[in-house]
Amino acid sequence: MPTCTALIVAAGRGNRFGGPLPKQYAILNGQPVLRHTLLAYRAAPEIGAIRVVIAPGDEGFYAAASRDLRLSSPVLGGASRQQSVLKGLEALAEDEPELVAIHDAARPFVRPADITACLTAAAATGIDGAVLGVPLADTVKRTDREGAVAETVPRANLWRAQTPQVFRFAPLLAAHRAVASLAEAEATALTDDAAVAERAGLKVVMVAGSEDNRKITTTDDLRRATAVETRTAFGFDVHGFSPGDAVMLCGVAVPHTQALAGHSDADVALHALTDALLGTIGAGDIGQHFPPSDPQWRGVSSDRFLHRAVDLVAARGGRIVHLDLTLVCEAPRIGPHREAMVASIARIAAVSPDRVSVKATTTEGLGFTGRREGIAAQAVATVEIPRS
Repeated sequence: MPTCTALIVAAGRGNRFGGPLPKQYAILNGQPVLRHTLLAYRAAPEIGAIRVVIAPGDEGFYAAASRDLRLSSPVLGGASRQQSVLKGLEALAEDEPELVAIHDAARPFVRPADITACLTAAAATGIDGAVLGVPLADTVKRTDREGAVAETVPRANLWRAQTPQVFRFAPLLAAHRAVASLAEAEATALTDDAAVAERAGLKVVMVAGSEDNRKITTTDDLRRATAVETRTAFGFDVHGFSPGDAVMLCGVAVPHTQALAGHSDADVALHALTDALLGTIGAGDIGQHFPPSDPQWRGVSSDRFLHRAVDLVAARGGRIVHLDLTLVCEAPRIGPHREAMVASIARIAAVSPDRVSVKATTTEGLGFTGRREGIAAQAVATVEIPRS
């Protein structure tokens, strides 16, 4: 896959929104809208870098929305969306990527899989760009000036365009530079980057997206987006003992007469928690995201697995309500390490420790754990997800 940088456009004022803050900084499920968007792009593995275009004076809002994400400094935008995109593209030209994915900050529900689909389409031979969108399903009417129906417009091959809109970088930059000198009326008729690309004769294809990828335009949109549903899912994992002097549990090295066997660091607790979180959003299991056959995961710390699941939940606009873990083993003793385990899980999942529970039990000498052959872990994750 060619290199791709995401350019998140967050410089608008959102006059139709009407809230005390620009819509990209309004709070959605406890976090700024922009942060949800950034987390969605962090969860898309093909995105190599993220750059954000903001309005002058919004530096403080941006810092709060992007805290701990280690992004490059923002680009200050212009008076119009086209000007802001051009300024962002010019900033990327210093070390230009092969592809650029342009996304509206106020579309926080984009799915990482749809981002990947757009990148794949744009990277195809003979294609200059790809636009995520939804085919029109409703009947379309055109009216006259008095509001009377003048005609029914055939809806075949008509789409509602969304973002991301992914393009080969150099042709899109040239296209934006070409329209920068247009008269305002002509420039404003180009309502998205695909229109700019079309004017330059670039070949752009549509990629089917989701109705979930809605844009927050008004305070009513934000209110509807904050309607949430609670989901709970279960995770289970087992690892046998192998030679060693410590076991990794919840990201904590616990001294023991043996270690746990596994392709990664065999942290049975974090593996169970990862599966539980993935289950809340129907995102498969740990083996799909981190196949044990892939040598890159050999010996890797399992906090990366849980962190990935946390990012995927956040990318859906979700919030972790509670993580409950039960470790099943005869040894080692869990009690002396419980507090450190809770703190470790809370740190990885970015939640307060009172949202994490770590318990331990034995099987009274029964089964493989009773025979001290390994450790089992059961996990339950509870999250809140925006209602579709």
